[in-house]
Amino acid sequence: MHQKMKSHMSFFWGDATEILFPGWPGPSFSSYILALMLVFVLSVAVEWLSHTKFIRSSTDNITAGLLQTAMYATRVGMAYLVMLAVMSFNLGILIAAVAGYTIGFFIFGSRAFVNSKISYDSKISPSDEDQADLPPLNC
Repeated sequence: MHQKMKSHMSFFWGDATEILFPGWPGPSFSSYILALMLVFVLSVAVEWLSHTKFIRSSTDNITAGLLQTAMYATRVGMAYLVMLAVMSFNLGILIAAVAGYTIGFFIFGSRAFVNSKISYDSKISPSDEDQADLPPLNC
């Protein structure tokens, strides 16, 4: 028998929630932890995709444009999944999403690591090798 879940319109704390699909993550605490990990990984992946250079400078413009568009669509799709998960109004999901975006930015976008020389300041024009394929994600 399918249990009826209460729809929350304010933030709440607890593992009895539905996150993206009816019946998911399920009634067990372990499935809730798995959902938290999924939201965290999706958030990190959005930041990784936002700060990664996949397209070589030798790639022709049409191919580069198609790859860039596919990467953009993937990033936006993943970001919307995270947003929809946060709209479950579960504080654990919100914390997992913010932590994922924060850790992802720290690893892939901050100056904490030597390989991160990406700058989007309009006054500074870094070489093409230092720029990511996608512009920063704006809310």
